[in-house]
Amino acid sequence: MKLVKHIANLGYGSRKDVQWLFREGRITNAAGEVLYADDPLDHDDVRIDGEPLDPPPGLLLMLHKPVDFTCSTKDRGRVVYDLLPPRYRLRSPALSTVGRLDRDTSGLLLLTDDGQLLHRIIAPKSKLPKVYLATLAEDLRGDEAAVFASGTLMLEGEQTPLLPAELEVLGPRSARLTLHEGRYHQVRRMFAAVGNHVAALHRERVGGLALDDLPVGEWRMLGEGDRAQLFAT
Repeated sequence: MKLVKHIANLGYGSRKDVQWLFREGRITNAAGEVLYADDPLDHDDVRIDGEPLDPPPGLLLMLHKPVDFTCSTKDRGRVVYDLLPPRYRLRSPALSTVGRLDRDTSGLLLLTDDGQLLHRIIAPKSKLPKVYLATLAEDLRGDEAAVFASGTLMLEGEQTPLLPAELEVLGPRSARLTLHEGRYHQVRRMFAAVGNHVAALHRERVGGLALDDLPVGEWRMLGEGDRAQLFAT
């Protein structure tokens, strides 16, 4: 791939925009020597205004999603991409959320531009555990753990029962729920099926990855060790 196309695919602008950066001498190597559009591609050696390029395709990152942000690129309100460098929204291949958290749900959200990795994470056969902390509008009635673990709970409008899920009661109106699949608004619909309502929802963990001390609204790039930890469940 030509250097100009590679830089454009990272979101730095159209090819015309990147050509202008070359003409202005703003694209150099690590030693400060000016590069040209047809120079050989060496990602790690390229600098724009003295700064290294953003990571090449194949990235995976973790975001601590706040409430009131959506995962859709078409939403007119606040979207999770607003929390990332603007260039990340223009990358090709596109940076996509790995599944979604709705507007009213906070917590761990993964994003990647690696299609194979995305499908590996969300594929039903992966059964990667996803752990949620739920705050409820009403007191737990006491049989929810047994109902969720039964493997027989059927959500309204569906034909297949849910996989068994584990419920840990934390208080009269709070619980930790571990799922092994990812259906639409699953946690909220599960509690609705037992006569309750989720007042607040937060995802703590996906696979072996947890938010730990990552602040709300912040993100970090994940390395090979993190990827291994993701599937180490």
